[in-house]
Amino acid sequence: MSTALRLPELFDRVRQVIPEPDWMLFEDDIAAILRLKRERNAVILAHNYQTPEIFHGVADIVGDSLALARKAIDVDADVIVLAGVHFMAETAKLLNPDKTVLIPDMGAGCSLADSITPEDIAGLRAAHPGVPVVTYVNTSAAVKAASDICCTSGNALQVVESLGVPRVLMLPDEYLARNIASQTQVELLTWHGHCEVHERFTPGEVRGFRDAYPGVTILGHPECPPEVIAETDYSGSTAGMSEFVARQRPERVLLLTECSMSDNVAIHHPETEFIRPCNLCPHMKRISLSNIRQALEENRHEVTVDPAIAAPARRAVERMLAV
Repeated sequence: MSTALRLPELFDRVRQVIPEPDWMLFEDDIAAILRLKRERNAVILAHNYQTPEIFHGVADIVGDSLALARKAIDVDADVIVLAGVHFMAETAKLLNPDKTVLIPDMGAGCSLADSITPEDIAGLRAAHPGVPVVTYVNTSAAVKAASDICCTSGNALQVVESLGVPRVLMLPDEYLARNIASQTQVELLTWHGHCEVHERFTPGEVRGFRDAYPGVTILGHPECPPEVIAETDYSGSTAGMSEFVARQRPERVLLLTECSMSDNVAIHHPETEFIRPCNLCPHMKRISLSNIRQALEENRHEVTVDPAIAAPARRAVERMLAV
């Protein structure tokens, strides 16, 4: 955990991806955040897409959406700061109703979460009576409450097949659903939501990287279009991609996902060359050391969930975690 390390030791961890002049600009905020965490009995949960000075500098728990949801249950703290986007903070609140959950910037949203509403789900249920609804965690608490069970990119196949039914509504990410459909006999009915980061990758771009970087191993997130995934060597969640690199130790690798992911994984694998197709998530990048510090200093941007929504939403998340 970052609280156990001094600033010079933290810089040693990240020096290959953060120049020393930049680190010097971060030190004051990092020192203040480490102090505030102790004073407030707070922990910081950071998604894999956070920048290295957050991910490796101040975070206590890191991972993909599934890992953060699982680990949030066991958090021993009074305050949780979610360094990620709003639906992640809502999920942390659902699983920790008695704790204070803060998000450093309320504008940190998600194109997938914005693509569907509870009213949309009601319409789909009316059109497909009796078909269960599997909702990606990249959704609002209100949408989760209208669902039967949640999933992440890391466990979507297991969740779909755990239901034991021939047809499932899998929402809202069309590309994730289509990629999972290729791996199962279950018929998946889809929605038209897309991630604004992953939908930008193209098959031609992937082939261009192979031509430019001979021998490169290409890993793709399943939120990418299926025709992009068809050009990759492996597809998986951010946790799956990180585990692939640790297991296979490729000489040269390219991750088709949010740009900061490569920086965070590269720190653990200096022997691997990371090619960076830099698609940034504008929502994740709203989180900074400065506003994490302000959140802890001012109890800023507390996340709450209406109890009438929280109970069914929590059931959908807990049902996922039980798979």
